[in-house]
Amino acid sequence: KGGDEPIRIGLFGAIHGDEPASAYALVQFLSLLEKHPELATGYCLFVYPVCNPTGFEDNTRFSRRERDLNREFWLNTAEPEVQLLEKELITHSFHGIVSLHADDTSHGLYGFVGGSTLTKHLIEPALKAAEQILPRNQDAIIDGFNADNGIIKESYPGILSAPPRNRPKPFEIILETPHAAPQYQQEHALVVALQQILNEYRKLVAYAPNL
Repeated sequence: KGGDEPIRIGLFGAIHGDEPASAYALVQFLSLLEKHPELATGYCLFVYPVCNPTGFEDNTRFSRRERDLNREFWLNTAEPEVQLLEKELITHSFHGIVSLHADDTSHGLYGFVGGSTLTKHLIEPALKAAEQILPRNQDAIIDGFNADNGIIKESYPGILSAPPRNRPKPFEIILETPHAAPQYQQEHALVVALQQILNEYRKLVAYAPNL
C-alpha cells in the first residue's frame, strides 16, 4: 500500500507459447514479491503468465487455432484469448504494460518501447540491470528494426498494447531474452529487469511533469 491511488501495471508472458521463460519469470517474480512485498509498494500488479494457453501446452508460437496472437490486438479479432486480454486492458486502464518474450534469432537482450514518453527512461535501466546476467544485443538491426543500444522504437502491428484511444498513454515495454540462453538465466534476467522497472517508475512518477 502507498499513500495515493496505486499504480496499475500489467505484466504479460507467453503470448507466444514456445517462450516458456517469459511465463516462469513472472511466477518467480510473484514468489519474490511474496517474500519481499515492499518491492511493490504503491503498485497494483496484474499478472498474466500464460496468455496463449494452448500454444504453451503444445510448445508452439501459435495458438491451437494456428494464429500468432501477438498480431491480433485491436483488429477486431475473433481469437478468444485476445478478446479476453483486450477486455482486461480496457477495464484496468494500466499506467504501464510490460510484455516478456524470447527471441530465437537474437544473441542478446533487447527491448521495444512505446506509449508514454517516460518509457525511454525505464528500459535502459532495466536492460542495464538484466545484462549482469545475459549480454545485451548491440546490433544496429534487430528483428528487422533499427536498434540503438538494444532499444527499438518501432514494432509490429497488432501486438499486445494499450487500447489505441487510451489517454494518457501508459508506458509500454517489450523485453526480449535470447531464446538459446539457458532458461534459468533468461528467467533471472527478466525478474531483475522487472524489479528495476518498478523501482525506476516509482521515482519517475514524482518528476513526470518536468520530463
